[in-house]
Amino acid sequence: MSIIDVNERIKLIDLFDLGMSERTGSFVILEDSITLIETSASPSIPYLKQGLKELNIELDQIKFIILTHIHLDHGGGVGLFLQDCPNAKVVVHPKAAKHLADPSKLEMGARAVYGNQFDQLFKPILPVPKERIMVKNDGETLQIGKNTCLTFYDTPGHARHHFSIYDPVSNGMFTGDTAGIYYWMLKELGIDLYLPTTSPNQFNPTEMLHSIKLYREKSLNYLYFGHFGYTKQVEFALNEVERWIEFFVDCGRKGYFYSEMDEERIEYTYIRLKEGIINELFKQQVPKEHKIFKVIDLDLKVCSMGLIDYWKKEVTNR
Repeated sequence: MSIIDVNERIKLIDLFDLGMSERTGSFVILEDSITLIETSASPSIPYLKQGLKELNIELDQIKFIILTHIHLDHGGGVGLFLQDCPNAKVVVHPKAAKHLADPSKLEMGARAVYGNQFDQLFKPILPVPKERIMVKNDGETLQIGKNTCLTFYDTPGHARHHFSIYDPVSNGMFTGDTAGIYYWMLKELGIDLYLPTTSPNQFNPTEMLHSIKLYREKSLNYLYFGHFGYTKQVEFALNEVERWIEFFVDCGRKGYFYSEMDEERIEYTYIRLKEGIINELFKQQVPKEHKIFKVIDLDLKVCSMGLIDYWKKEVTNR
């Protein structure tokens, strides 16, 4: 089982999302009230349980399961997991609560993106009982230890129902998807790649940049990513994501005006994104057979859908 010691009180369990290592993780905060950040989808729950077992944590010890947002790769398995966690509450953004209690719209949206692969990647998606849902608004706190209160910040850009969680002990922020993806698998080559994630259908670059500004203003020591891992190079990571946001949005703009057909727009955007990022990786001498190329391929297909969705709304609302 892959468990990363982030520091003395924070551990990271690899959840093997989509069957891939170093893809999505669950952070475990070892405080008086044991707290998890993210569960991933239901097929990841056996990995989460095994990781907790290796950390000598019983499921009835877990008090809080925090979801930065409820896209299925972050929280799709929480209903299933909660069945074995009798003392846990699920903590979410106020705009996420109703979809946790009734995940039918979430499922419909994900089916539109993942098509025939949906069942294999995400089922089952179980509702969370309303009495076990806790909502946290912008600026509110949650006491998880005698001297530890987490603070929640509304951080849209990737999704409107997204918050980030500030941990004062490590001076770190759990950023979900708002600060992008960290491709941890490239660390072995000495390469740090940070890219935005622009999946449909609530990507908004202005809001994302505003959220990144908030992270920067906090003078953080750590960023904790939903995908995947953590970094202490906070300023570098944020600068890189900002740089790539501009490129992603421009690729989406060109894709939108390339055709009247959404399928062709998405394909054009995907090709331009892939070309730019692969060129960057080749410049840094990443071997052609490295698994990063398979992972990036999937990410960019989904990002391209979100970029075209964004540009359709942008042009329509002008």
